[in-house]
Amino acid sequence: MIRNLIKSVFVVLAMGTLFSCENNIKVVQEINAEDTLAALTATGIHYIRTDSGRVQLILNSPKILKYGGDKPYTVFPKGFSVAFYDTTGKVISTIKANYGIRWEKKGMLISRNNVVVKNLKTGEQLNTENLLWNERKHIIYSPSFVKITSPDRVIFGDSMTSNENFTKRTIYGIRGVLDVTEDTTQTR
Repeated sequence: MIRNLIKSVFVVLAMGTLFSCENNIKVVQEINAEDTLAALTATGIHYIRTDSGRVQLILNSPKILKYGGDKPYTVFPKGFSVAFYDTTGKVISTIKANYGIRWEKKGMLISRNNVVVKNLKTGEQLNTENLLWNERKHIIYSPSFVKITSPDRVIFGDSMTSNENFTKRTIYGIRGVLDVTEDTTQTR
């Protein structure tokens, strides 16, 4: 009797194993789809873009994943930093984020999580959690809370649009403006 019980349990387990290994063909096709597998994975990226021997920008990232297909894109899963240079070779602005994705054909960069943009010419800094940069239209947009710090004030807002130079901007839902003045009193 125990022998028959053991055989029955073994048969039930074997049948369960055989039938549980069935794969849904759509799931297999999605896993093997061209745009779900990175065409290129690279770590420790240090990319320099030049034009006529002049540095335009330097990109650093711990890791990138480049995808092909009809809508090619690049993912920066561990973040990135970019420094932009003027014609004299001086850094004029920087952008850093903990995550990014760039859509090649759209010319769109989406940055997320602790995004910091600095304009070194004006001394201004933008802090936000989401930033979209439309490279073709030369505009940046943040649909999230923004903090803009300049040498003389701090502005808080619900969202913002700006030209990519950050010289003409509109801040929506301004929550506050703090004027920053240097304290000239000294304590002894």
